[in-house]
Amino acid sequence: MATPRKELSTNSENRQTLAAACDVNDVLADISLRWKMQILYCINEGVAQFTTLKKAFPTLSDQILGKRLKELRAESLITASDIPETTPPQIRYATTEKGRELLAIILDLHHWGLKWKTVGNNYCTVNR
Repeated sequence: MATPRKELSTNSENRQTLAAACDVNDVLADISLRWKMQILYCINEGVAQFTTLKKAFPTLSDQILGKRLKELRAESLITASDIPETTPPQIRYATTEKGRELLAIILDLHHWGLKWKTVGNNYCTVNR
């Protein structure tokens, strides 16, 4: 079972301060959760069921995949519909207009990153 977040921690206070200061910070924090945009992208490309998403991301746990799908549905970025006459019951996911608009922005961000990425410079390592 996951440990509840400490609401009085410095990290929690920082998240709240950043979210209150600018909606962009809140949006970026929400969409940057691990696997979230990859799952949304795959659903948009037709990888539309839990089992096929699991095959696309073999290191992704069932628990996190289920959690991210639930979040994407709650945020109206995807819809879920039952596939008739399947045993066991199966669900097919599809992106909504809102989800497709977000993916267009993410694709623009991807292109921007490719354009401005500094090739060969890794500033996160320590040279000794």
